[in-house]
Amino acid sequence: MGALLVRAMTADDCDAVAALRIGGWRWAYAGMMPQAYLDAMSAEEDAARQRRRLAEGDGTVVNVVAERDGAVVGWGCLGPCRDEDVSEGAGELYALYVRPEQVATGVGRRLLDVVLERAAADGFAHLLLWVLKENARARRFYETAGFAPDGAEEPFDAGGVAVPEVRYARPVTRDVTPAG
Repeated sequence: MGALLVRAMTADDCDAVAALRIGGWRWAYAGMMPQAYLDAMSAEEDAARQRRRLAEGDGTVVNVVAERDGAVVGWGCLGPCRDEDVSEGAGELYALYVRPEQVATGVGRRLLDVVLERAAADGFAHLLLWVLKENARARRFYETAGFAPDGAEEPFDAGGVAVPEVRYARPVTRDVTPAG
């Protein structure tokens, strides 16, 4: 396995990121979300949405990709927290996805470290994220990285089916050494 490079996402990465995100949803959320919802996801539509967001972005949303041997193997996205019940100055990890065959290889942890470094540089005091309540693998990953549930829960609408999510939070510090 080649060296891992984490860098800013460009418009040229949108197709790879969309394929990674859709594939990640189908792999990670199988059995947690309606299969028809997962099957209806379109990588082409997602790539177009990613391109539009990058082109229209004002710099407050940060997208990074992990690349190994010239292929995008992970993607992370953060920006200001969208939740109305949190104090100003909180950031949100909107997305963190790794190709299924790259899970448990350090890609996710390296992406999260870069996201945390960027959150600190952008002045965020806390970083929040939403994760499916049933997604034990992701919850363990985030808990190992110092995140903890903050008590907030809400349903995600997956094609008319309410799928419970829980919110996690952690302080943002310059020290991003993994917990535990």
